[in-house]
Amino acid sequence: MTNSDYILKAAIKKVTEKLNEILVDKIEEATNIAQDAPEILKKEFDSLKESIIEEASRMEKAENIQENESVNTYQDSKIKNVLNEIEDINKQIDLFNITTNNKMK
Repeated sequence: MTNSDYILKAAIKKVTEKLNEILVDKIEEATNIAQDAPEILKKEFDSLKESIIEEASRMEKAENIQENESVNTYQDSKIKNVLNEIEDINKQIDLFNITTNNKMK
């Protein structure tokens, strides 16, 4: 065998060893990931579930606030109507008093 043959065989041997080493490492990584995958997925699902519940709660609170504002607006409108009616009655009483006083004089 010539020197070139030894170099070629040595290169093939070392490249094969390195590829086998890389392949074994990657298989170990993939195995670890596959073993951890269910737990990772469960954590992600739990996190998603929590964020959905939080968002639903936030939306419910926002709707309740909006409903309360509409009720308050309705109540404010009713109060304004009642106050206007009271003001009209007061004007009528004042007018009645003026008329009555004028008749008595």
